[in-house]
Amino acid sequence: MEEKEINYFVRIENADLDGTKSVQIALTGLPGIGLHTSVNIAKMAGVDPLATLGLLDEEPVDRIREVIATYIERVPTWMLNRQKDYYSGAAKQLLGSDLNMAIDDDINRMRKIRCYRGIRHETGQKVRGQRTKSTGRRGSTVGVSRKKK
Repeated sequence: MEEKEINYFVRIENADLDGTKSVQIALTGLPGIGLHTSVNIAKMAGVDPLATLGLLDEEPVDRIREVIATYIERVPTWMLNRQKDYYSGAAKQLLGSDLNMAIDDDINRMRKIRCYRGIRHETGQKVRGQRTKSTGRRGSTVGVSRKKK
């Protein structure tokens, strides 16, 4: 039995994925795909999620690419990372730079309409209701600085 040559970088959706990791972990290197989604993609493509990505032949990798391209039609709406787009109203699965651009657009829209979350984003404060008295401090400030007498 001959040793298979490992492919250290596998190119999927304009991203280089680590070929030394398992399929389920390597797919999480794509922005917009988490662990649950990556396991579903591997199973839909008929690939073992625990197999090493760099040891796969070209045919299973092509099946993974095809499943990622048609992921929206294969899963229910609640499994997508953007169930209702603000502008089009369509359900989408955003990946890579599209996801980052959509998040930036959402934050800029909140800033523009001056909603509470937008103002919190602008001022660099916590957005999701966390406490701010003792956590989230920047720099080395800990405790209270007192005025000198």
